[in-house]
Amino acid sequence: MKICLLILTMLISNKIFCQKVFSVQYSNQADVKVYVVKYENQADLKVFKVKYNNQAGDNNGKWFFTDYANQASKKIFFVDYENQATLKIFFVSYENQAGWKNSSKKHLLF
Repeated sequence: MKICLLILTMLISNKIFCQKVFSVQYSNQADVKVYVVKYENQADLKVFKVKYNNQAGDNNGKWFFTDYANQASKKIFFVDYENQATLKIFFVSYENQAGWKNSSKKHLLF
């Protein structure tokens, strides 16, 4: 019973906090290479930056940027050119605008 509870807790906590990200300095440290596009219609994912870690979404574009890499579920690197990226994002101003436009790339943040 305790093992089942432990496994369930781990699965739930991993899912809840999957949108905690840390921006690394070097591309070889990153799980995902990200490019910020100029226009919303060019993005794979529309991202809203939340203020508190408990507001981080369930792979729905609500990101919390952590202070340390070990607090994040994904490490990202912002690239300079679109063709270097595995994921294109657009930062939105309102929480309800966040979400996937290209759901085939969802696996990158699981």
